[in-house]
Amino acid sequence: MKLVSSEFESCEYIPSQYTCDGENTNPPLEICDVPSEAVSLALIMDDSDAPSGTFTHWTVWNIPPGIKEIDSDNCQPIGAVCGMTSFGKTGYGGPCPPSGEHRYFFKLYALDILLDLPKTATKKDLDRAIQGHIVDKCELIGIYGRK
Repeated sequence: MKLVSSEFESCEYIPSQYTCDGENTNPPLEICDVPSEAVSLALIMDDSDAPSGTFTHWTVWNIPPGIKEIDSDNCQPIGAVCGMTSFGKTGYGGPCPPSGEHRYFFKLYALDILLDLPKTATKKDLDRAIQGHIVDKCELIGIYGRK
């Protein structure tokens, strides 16, 4: 399984339009080679370089396994559920590091189940729910530092 973006390569800079310094919309993501046994996909975007510990920017689950891309500014594909971020809201919250450059991990999981979680679920809830149900996983890393 593979997760890529047409806007940045893995371990490269995320364009500012996808951050708090720009339009704050999610970057387009392309999903490739999903295992046939996948029932759903889950996506987590977080920043482990945050000064107060890992900061969650985006969680989405029950993404249909046949989906090939998540368009920019469409942070919740049809049929999927967006959960709570560390910003205290659902949906996408772009990179906005208080200082220096941070790494942003887009982690995609192929799961053997549909998840029964409310949209108030946090990353911790999602992590707990996917344990024992991961068929495959991959990640895309973006970097951003405010000017």
